[in-house]
Amino acid sequence: MTTESQPVPPEQEEHSRAMVVFAHPDDADWGCSGTVAKWCRLGWEVVYVMCTDGSKGTEDRSLTATQLSQIRKQEQTDAGRVLGLKSIEFLDFPDGYLEPTITLRREIVRVIRKHRPHILITTNPTRDLSHSNYIGHPDHFAAGEAALSAVFPSARDHLWDESLLSQGLDSWKVHEVWVMMFGEGSSHWNALEEEDVEKAIGAIKSHASQLDEPENVDKWMRRWRSENGKNIDAPFAEGFKRFQLVPGFTPDDDENQGDDEDSD
Repeated sequence: MTTESQPVPPEQEEHSRAMVVFAHPDDADWGCSGTVAKWCRLGWEVVYVMCTDGSKGTEDRSLTATQLSQIRKQEQTDAGRVLGLKSIEFLDFPDGYLEPTITLRREIVRVIRKHRPHILITTNPTRDLSHSNYIGHPDHFAAGEAALSAVFPSARDHLWDESLLSQGLDSWKVHEVWVMMFGEGSSHWNALEEEDVEKAIGAIKSHASQLDEPENVDKWMRRWRSENGKNIDAPFAEGFKRFQLVPGFTPDDDENQGDDEDSD
């Protein structure tokens, strides 16, 4: 007598898909590209979701907004190839005007339900005034807030915007959210190998229009990640605030990872 194997419930799937939601080209590559490189190396499908059109971040008066947007989208595409991304979703909201509206949230819900990530990374939705030389970009806060609201409750609840169901986009529960913290305020550090940092450096170097000192990229990227690595006795790491949204589920990808609140 044979028995048919039962499908694994979505809540118990082994982690193999991730998504990063951010405002501008290069936001993700500064904050979490080592982690993305690691996951791609391990065979994960990773999707970037860029909320704005990247049309404002320059001091070059010879460029129009349209020209800059084209340049920066190509740079992000090139960086994605370096990392090994599955794809990039360009939402094309105007750069510099991003707000955590229902319209933005709906677009993020749409791509979450389309790609069904187990882990979603996004930017910190709160302004950090602990630094004396940086006050944060409002688009970063908006992207982070919209992404968190999309994860919970909107992507989860099938009755939230039922038009998505008619498009074949059923509800999806993201297992975990990791908020990029650049080390400070982190509760979780993801250990990286040398090859992951090399890929991250290559990704950042793709954003040539944004690099005033490209010769220092190696030094910056290695310094930040080596400092984070000290928290878990690893050569390199990236820091996040981690939220586990599926109770009782322990991810399989916990190799050399640390958590100051609870270790996997």
